[in-house]
Amino acid sequence: MIARNLWTWAVMFCGHFTDQAHMYTHLDANESKGEWYVRQILGSSNIQGHEWFHILTGNLSHQIEHHIFPDMPARHYARIAPAVQAICRKYNLAYNTGHFSTQFMQVLGRIHHFSQPSAEE
Repeated sequence: MIARNLWTWAVMFCGHFTDQAHMYTHLDANESKGEWYVRQILGSSNIQGHEWFHILTGNLSHQIEHHIFPDMPARHYARIAPAVQAICRKYNLAYNTGHFSTQFMQVLGRIHHFSQPSAEE
């Protein structure tokens, strides 16, 4: 149970807390649907891996696709990822992705950074 919880934590944090993932501190009440999609894409990160890796993550290694299509069954994320990447290229949006070890080290670095007292503290 501990191993499962640590694995789930690592996958979730690698999908939301990497160096490339934008952190939004406030939301625009008048956000358009297009702006919502951009926020979902830029605020998420994928984890690269082989098919077995994606299965072990419950396909949440495709966090970008999960955020923009939350009602889609997770098994379809890998199939639509190339289309999402093409849209990101077309509109010059970052498609944040990397290997698990890289993403996890970024997460640890970000946790360390935010655990330090701010200048006001």
